[in-house]
Amino acid sequence: MSVTPFKNTRFVSCLALLAATACAPKEADTQETMTAEAAPPITGKTPAPVGPVEKDPFTYANYDEARVTNLALDINVLFAEKTIDGTATLTFERVKPDASRLVLDTNDLEIRKVEAKSGAAWTPVKFSIGPDDPNLGSPLEIEIPAPANEVRISYRTSPAAEGLQWLNAKQTAGGAHPFMYSQNQAINARSMAPVQDTPAVRMTYTAKVRTPRNLLAVMSAAQDEGPRDGDYEFSMPQPVPAYLLAIAVGDLDFRAVSETIGVYAEPSIVEAAAKEFEDTPQMEQAASALYGPYRWGRYDLLVLPPSFPFGGMENPRLSFMTPTLLAGDKSLVGTVAHELAHSWSGNLVTNATWSDAWLNEGVTSYVENRLMEAVFGEERAQMEQAIAFGDLQRELAGLEDTSLSRLQLPSDIAHPDDAFSDVAYVKGQFFLHFLETRYGRTAFDAFLKSWFDSRAFKASTTADFRDHLMKTLVAQNPGAASASEIDEWLYGEGLPSTIAAPQPSAFEAVEREQSAWMNGEMAAKAITADGWTTQQWLHFINTLPANAGSGRLRDLDSFFDLSHSANAEIAFAWYRRAIAEGYAPALPAIEQFLKRVGRGKFIYPLYEDLVAHDERDLAERAYAKAKPLYHPIAQRRVEEILQPTN
Repeated sequence: MSVTPFKNTRFVSCLALLAATACAPKEADTQETMTAEAAPPITGKTPAPVGPVEKDPFTYANYDEARVTNLALDINVLFAEKTIDGTATLTFERVKPDASRLVLDTNDLEIRKVEAKSGAAWTPVKFSIGPDDPNLGSPLEIEIPAPANEVRISYRTSPAAEGLQWLNAKQTAGGAHPFMYSQNQAINARSMAPVQDTPAVRMTYTAKVRTPRNLLAVMSAAQDEGPRDGDYEFSMPQPVPAYLLAIAVGDLDFRAVSETIGVYAEPSIVEAAAKEFEDTPQMEQAASALYGPYRWGRYDLLVLPPSFPFGGMENPRLSFMTPTLLAGDKSLVGTVAHELAHSWSGNLVTNATWSDAWLNEGVTSYVENRLMEAVFGEERAQMEQAIAFGDLQRELAGLEDTSLSRLQLPSDIAHPDDAFSDVAYVKGQFFLHFLETRYGRTAFDAFLKSWFDSRAFKASTTADFRDHLMKTLVAQNPGAASASEIDEWLYGEGLPSTIAAPQPSAFEAVEREQSAWMNGEMAAKAITADGWTTQQWLHFINTLPANAGSGRLRDLDSFFDLSHSANAEIAFAWYRRAIAEGYAPALPAIEQFLKRVGRGKFIYPLYEDLVAHDERDLAERAYAKAKPLYHPIAQRRVEEILQPTN
């Protein structure tokens, strides 16, 4: 997920030890920039390289014995019951020739019948469902007869499935039809279908989907190009991990942006979305020129209702996007660049376990920044680097468990969501900036392309990346970077001694205006902010002194009306500052914002700030109204925040 780098909802809350952010993957909460001097101290210890995790600890699947290679869904989307009902047929290969069982992941699935195919006939087989774990769900163990290589499972999802959200008509932009969508990263695919829910396993898939006739179904696959008739078929011929299985059903229109790129959205916003994202073809062209051809056919975008808890989700062929990106000036399309970049890093070359999540998110964040530079210029890219660097510094400053500051995380992290932090996104990105600086952009681009080519459609580990790096770029350019410098990035804690803090010149004018205003040399109305980008405004707001005072904020708000900004990023930054300074005039706008936006990047920090600054009543009042809008992941996270402390 993006300059919105994170999809994690649990990272910030569950890890109270991470005074950081809160995204759903992270989505960085604040956006100020810090200098290198403000960084946490280097620990001085760089653990020795460690081997890959032997088996993903967040799956029950016995993929080292029997591995799923294809999934065929035949399902009904039942809005009245808030369930998916049908069959999942899984083709598998025996990794061990004598394997007698297939173990799948499930979470709150009703399993009615399991059959295996022997020859042309389907025969019932024995199966068992293991005990339920609150995070991992339950294992489904199936006895597989010797000749069989397919099983068919009749199942039904739970109305409370964490990977699915069901919206009634009033919760949508159009207000006339219901809506359903999935969010399966990191381990929620098992609440949608019985699968081997681990990034170590890739599968192709097909789907037959039946819906109400007036609704359109779309999936992370080749779309059904037939009529809107409630009967749709999909095919994903490229193998993908289960977390990239995705579906949405609703009143959707489509607008083409190019011959191979378009936008799906509710009718009331589809034109605005297509306009906002019209530069996506240029991003794809830039990525293809740098890192090799786009290998997924079409690249479309789906703008979801406001309850979507993330900035974006890189579902192949169809990235899911938050409507909060529709700022009207393309200032927030870094998220689009991020999700598109995942078509190479993450979707094409996937982390084998969530302890190696930086291979998905850090590499993607680097590619995103290169695409933003190619389309919008070097200054824009530098500003976004600086904002991300400040986010990383703040997160590291709040860490109590410093092992979570490594790129390759320990194998015993408590939950895969814990991997989606600024460490994976931003430290990973800056590791690649380090390599680019040492080896030169031309050589590094060739290396990164070779990484994508050599590992295409495979799961990879940090050790795989290091091995490829040492055998290619390092071997071809001895002396440019030492093994110890590289290992400090990969396995060391905190910020490496070789990190370079970005210093964009575009922030200098902002700092001069801010200083003159804070020193009383001019009123807010005299601030020369004409032409400021979103990034410059974020820098101005988030670098205000902590004791600026509500009077200063009132002066600023009276002229620029920041409390009612239509730009969600600027509004969010302003609201955090307003809460911290006790600026009461902003509170009604904050309450309304929480009632209409479900994106975790924004709502989690705001609820935390309200509770921390004696505005619990407002927080609880807003949540009581907003709860039906929020995704189940967001509901769980907000309720953790609002839970009274002893």
